Amino acid sequence: MRIKVSDEIASVCPAFVGACVEASVVNSTYSERLWHTIHEVEQRLRSELTTDSVKSLPSIAATRTVYKLCGKDPSRYRPASEQLIRRMLQGKELYQIDTLVDLVNLASIVYGYSIGGFDADKFVGDELVLGVGREGEPYEGIGRGPLNIAGLPVYRDAEGGVGTPTSDHERTKMTLSTTHLVVLINGYDGDEQRVLANAQYIQQLLIDYAQSDGGTVTLYRRA
Repeated sequence: MRIKVSDEIASVCPAFVGACVEASVVNSTYSERLWHTIHEVEQRLRSELTTDSVKSLPSIAATRTVYKLCGKDPSRYRPASEQLIRRMLQGKELYQIDTLVDLVNLASIVYGYSIGGFDADKFVGDELVLGVGREGEPYEGIGRGPLNIAGLPVYRDAEGGVGTPTSDHERTKMTLSTTHLVVLINGYDGDEQRVLANAQYIQQLLIDYAQSDGGTVTLYRRA
C-alpha cells in the first residue's frame, strides 16, 4: 500500500511521520490473554494520568493542535487515543469488539497515537492520500453514523475517506473475516523513533494474538 501525505497536512504539521503496518492475520472473537494485558495497562494508566493530564501527552497534544490548525474543535471531536484513555480513566470498560480491534486499541492506549486499523482488501485502489476533510464530504464513522469530517485529517482511497484520527469508516473496517490488515499510526508529534516503536509493538501483538508473522513496517512523511 502506497501512502502519500498532502501539502494540506504538511503545511500545518511539517514534522508529521506515519507508520504503516501491513500483515496477513487471522482474527478471532476474543482473546483472554490479550484482555489480561489490556487490564494491566488500564491499572497502570489510572495511577499515572487524569482526564485533564491526558491531553498533555505529546502524541495527543500534537494531534489536538493539528485539529485546531485544520479548523476542528478537539474537545468536541476528540482523537481516538484520547477517547480510549479517557474512558479508562473514568472507570469505564473498554468496548470488546474482536481481537484485531482490541489489539489496535491497546496499541493506541499504550503510545497515545490515534491508530487506524483497516481491512486492506476493502480499499479501492492501491494508494491512500492523507489530506483534510471538506464541508459536506460524506463519511460514515464506525458505530457513529454520518460524521462531519470537515477540518479533520483524513486518509482517502480512490473512492473517498477511509480513516480519521477520530473514527475510521464503516466501509473499510476490520471484521472477523479480515485476513489482510493495514494499520496506520499518526505521528503528529514528529517522533519517528516512538512511531516506529509503536509499529513494532503492533507487530508483536499480531504475532502473539493474530497468527501473523508481524508483516512489514513502512514509515511515511511528506516527500
